[in-house]
Amino acid sequence: MKYQIIVDSCSDIDKYYLEGTGIGLKIVPLTINVGDNEYVDEGDVKIEEMLKNLKTPKVKSSSACPSPQAFKDEFDKADYTFVVTITSKLSGCYNSALLAKNEHPNSAHIHVIDSKAVSGTEILIVDKLVELINSGLDFDTIVSEIEKYRDNCTLFFVLQRFDNLVNNGRMSKIAGLIASTISLKPICKAVDGEIRIVKKIIGSKHLFSKLAEMIKEVLNGDKDRKIIISHCYAEDEAEELKYHIEKICGSQNIKIIPMHALTSYYALEKGVIVCF
Repeated sequence: MKYQIIVDSCSDIDKYYLEGTGIGLKIVPLTINVGDNEYVDEGDVKIEEMLKNLKTPKVKSSSACPSPQAFKDEFDKADYTFVVTITSKLSGCYNSALLAKNEHPNSAHIHVIDSKAVSGTEILIVDKLVELINSGLDFDTIVSEIEKYRDNCTLFFVLQRFDNLVNNGRMSKIAGLIASTISLKPICKAVDGEIRIVKKIIGSKHLFSKLAEMIKEVLNGDKDRKIIISHCYAEDEAEELKYHIEKICGSQNIKIIPMHALTSYYALEKGVIVCF
């Protein structure tokens, strides 16, 4: 195989996503520990059960990134490898993949991409990689182009609860306190890989229309840009956001996907992420 793409499970990507493209795809799972239960995010996790266990009083939970060996084991399966990971500001996954690359004899043909985001952003990067590979560009040019593309990706998200982001040090307690105020519904954004609250909406009535207006500002008239909405048991909310994006931005290339285990662990029920 000439090219392959490796992603971590925070991408929320389906294992058959690149079937028929001639490009290999491997999903390296992260692990979630909830009390005595271990959930390896390999696509078959009973997410509803995991979220229920998280509600157990005083239960301790954490997530763990893959070892460098988990990435290294895959590198010999193609001449050229691209690795796309969750933002390095929230996980050690990027550093693990980078260490695996640096220890591999074919490191010059391996490129690790810090998505500086999660979920749909990783999928967008995969899609762009496929486009660049199929265009016939050489490896070094693809590396340059994909880094530029990554820097132009945007992620917003809306959560009902911020418990695990705060408890696991992914969000400051002060920001978490603001986010958890019942009357305020914060719109958050990934800024250089870190979580920032960028707008606070009073009540939820106009939450998704306001978010769509913020998306419109970023799109700047680009109605063809691909948009991915991922959700944790929030299909109605995802559909509502899609409706407002179509109405306010004129966008039609919008896809809704369910979150896998790791993203669900941090977003929790009713969490919605939009990437473009």
